[in-house]
Amino acid sequence: MVAIIILGLFALFIGLRLYSVLGERTGHEQPLTLKPADSEGESAAVPRAPAAIAGQSVAAEPLDTAYLPTAGPGVRALLAADPSFDVARFLEGAQGAYRMILEAFWAGKIDEVRGFLDPDIAAAFDEAITQREAAGQTLENRLIAIEQALIVECNLVAQVATVTVRFEADIAAITRDSASNVVAGSMSDAVQTRDRWTFRRDLGLNDPNWILIETDDE
Repeated sequence: MVAIIILGLFALFIGLRLYSVLGERTGHEQPLTLKPADSEGESAAVPRAPAAIAGQSVAAEPLDTAYLPTAGPGVRALLAADPSFDVARFLEGAQGAYRMILEAFWAGKIDEVRGFLDPDIAAAFDEAITQREAAGQTLENRLIAIEQALIVECNLVAQVATVTVRFEADIAAITRDSASNVVAGSMSDAVQTRDRWTFRRDLGLNDPNWILIETDDE
């Protein structure tokens, strides 16, 4: 069975053109277990101030948790190529995309977010939903909290920017069969997950949207 990402709730930024990209990935429909923290290094300070999104005030990412030092050169190259790019606002938008897309997947309504997905990742979601429906299964997943959103990689090649964000989140999940019997999961026991989503944007285009091009778990 094609594995699928298990991520989260409705988007905070419906109607907003999100600054994030989501890519193809297959994974289990149940939450992935959080792996122990690795030693990818201390994170670097955000070089720009946060901005408001869609009329709402934005809570800035702590200055020491915006991106890893290894992502610093790419972030600076992106800032130089696109002065309008804002690290904190991007992370807010990425969290909104994470919530919105996962809720759509859990509900089997991927068409609601198809415009934010690369065709390959959209196809992977479609296949997983089709298989789930054929098995008579439904998901009752809930994103409890996003503990951290951290840029772990950033690249700029020929005006095409890609940014990889690591999400650490707590998710409660239940899978039911066609008779509504619980076959996996528990709403009383949230599972810690760690996932990487990669977003892409062509800076040479007028379209400010970022598209999800890849998802993976750690």
